Amino acid sequence: MDITSLYSVSSGVIKEALTTSKNGVASTENEGNVFDSMLSAAIDNINTTNSYLSDAENEEVKFMLGETENAHDLTIALEKASTALQYTVAVRDKFLDAYKEIMQIQI
Repeated sequence: MDITSLYSVSSGVIKEALTTSKNGVASTENEGNVFDSMLSAAIDNINTTNSYLSDAENEEVKFMLGETENAHDLTIALEKASTALQYTVAVRDKFLDAYKEIMQIQI
Protein backbone atom coordinates (compact mmCIF):
# COMPACT_ATOMS: atom_id res chain seq x y z
CA MET A 1 0.00 0.00 0.00
CA ASP A 2 1.32 3.42 -0.92
CA ILE A 3 0.87 6.00 1.86
CA THR A 4 1.24 8.98 -0.45
CA SER A 5 -2.55 9.04 -0.74
CA LEU A 6 -2.66 9.96 2.96
CA TYR A 7 -0.77 13.23 2.35
CA SER A 8 -3.97 15.00 1.41
CA VAL A 9 -5.81 13.61 4.44
CA SER A 10 -3.56 15.03 7.15
CA SER A 11 -2.68 18.59 7.94
CA GLY A 12 1.04 18.08 7.53
CA VAL A 13 1.53 15.49 10.28
CA ILE A 14 2.39 12.68 7.88
CA LYS A 15 4.62 14.92 5.77
CA GLU A 16 6.45 16.04 8.90
CA ALA A 17 6.89 12.44 9.99
CA LEU A 18 8.38 11.59 6.63
CA THR A 19 10.81 14.50 6.71
CA THR A 20 11.94 13.71 10.26
CA SER A 21 12.71 10.12 9.36
CA LYS A 22 16.15 9.09 8.20
CA ASN A 23 16.34 6.99 5.04
CA GLY A 24 12.66 6.12 5.29
CA VAL A 25 12.97 4.71 8.84
CA ALA A 26 12.04 6.96 11.76
CA SER A 27 14.45 7.11 14.65
CA THR A 28 13.24 5.74 17.97
CA GLU A 29 13.15 9.11 19.72
CA ASN A 30 11.00 10.62 16.96
CA GLU A 31 8.54 7.72 16.81
CA GLY A 32 6.81 8.69 20.05
CA ASN A 33 6.53 12.33 18.97
CA VAL A 34 5.10 11.38 15.59
CA PHE A 35 2.52 9.09 17.14
CA ASP A 36 1.60 11.72 19.74
CA SER A 37 1.14 14.40 17.11
CA MET A 38 -0.93 12.13 14.87
CA LEU A 39 -3.09 11.05 17.80
CA SER A 40 -3.66 14.63 18.95
CA ALA A 41 -4.51 15.67 15.39
CA ALA A 42 -7.03 12.84 15.14
CA ILE A 43 -8.59 13.80 18.48
CA ASP A 44 -8.78 17.45 17.38
CA ASN A 45 -10.51 16.41 14.16
CA ILE A 46 -13.04 14.32 16.08
CA ASN A 47 -13.71 17.20 18.49
CA THR A 48 -14.21 19.57 15.55
CA THR A 49 -16.63 17.13 13.93
CA ASN A 50 -18.57 16.82 17.18
CA SER A 51 -18.71 20.60 17.45
CA TYR A 52 -20.10 20.95 13.92
CA LEU A 53 -22.69 18.24 14.59
CA SER A 54 -23.75 19.99 17.78
CA ASP A 55 -23.99 23.36 16.00
CA ALA A 56 -26.13 21.82 13.27
CA GLU A 57 -28.45 20.29 15.85
CA ASN A 58 -28.75 23.62 17.66
CA GLU A 59 -29.58 25.40 14.41
CA GLU A 60 -32.24 22.79 13.63
CA VAL A 61 -33.84 23.28 17.03
CA LYS A 62 -33.80 27.08 16.66
CA PHE A 63 -35.36 26.82 13.22
CA MET A 64 -38.07 24.41 14.38
CA LEU A 65 -38.95 26.54 17.40
CA GLY A 66 -39.19 29.62 15.24
CA GLU A 67 -36.36 31.44 17.01
CA THR A 68 -34.76 32.05 13.65
CA GLU A 69 -36.19 32.19 10.17
CA ASN A 70 -32.83 32.20 8.43
CA ALA A 71 -32.69 28.91 6.56
CA HIS A 72 -29.29 29.92 5.19
CA ASP A 73 -27.56 29.46 8.58
CA LEU A 74 -29.29 26.11 9.02
CA THR A 75 -28.13 24.93 5.60
CA ILE A 76 -24.56 26.04 6.25
CA ALA A 77 -24.46 24.29 9.64
CA LEU A 78 -25.87 21.08 8.16
CA GLU A 79 -23.38 21.08 5.29
CA LYS A 80 -20.43 21.74 7.62
CA ALA A 81 -21.52 18.85 9.83
CA SER A 82 -22.04 16.55 6.87
CA THR A 83 -18.67 17.37 5.31
CA ALA A 84 -16.82 16.99 8.61
CA LEU A 85 -18.49 13.65 9.28
CA GLN A 86 -17.67 12.38 5.78
CA TYR A 87 -14.04 13.45 6.25
CA THR A 88 -13.82 11.72 9.64
CA VAL A 89 -15.31 8.51 8.26
CA ALA A 90 -12.91 8.58 5.28
CA VAL A 91 -9.91 8.97 7.59
CA ARG A 92 -11.18 6.16 9.81
CA ASP A 93 -11.62 3.89 6.80
CA LYS A 94 -8.06 4.60 5.59
CA PHE A 95 -6.64 3.80 9.02
CA LEU A 96 -8.67 0.59 9.23
CA ASP A 97 -7.46 -0.47 5.79
CA ALA A 98 -3.86 0.21 6.82
CA TYR A 99 -4.37 -1.73 10.07
CA LYS A 100 -5.84 -4.71 8.21
CA GLU A 101 -2.92 -4.71 5.80
CA ILE A 102 -0.41 -4.55 8.65
CA MET A 103 -2.15 -7.45 10.39
CA GLN A 104 -1.81 -9.57 7.24
CA ILE A 105 1.98 -9.15 7.18
CA GLN A 106 3.63 -12.44 8.03
CA ILE A 107 6.65 -12.33 10.26
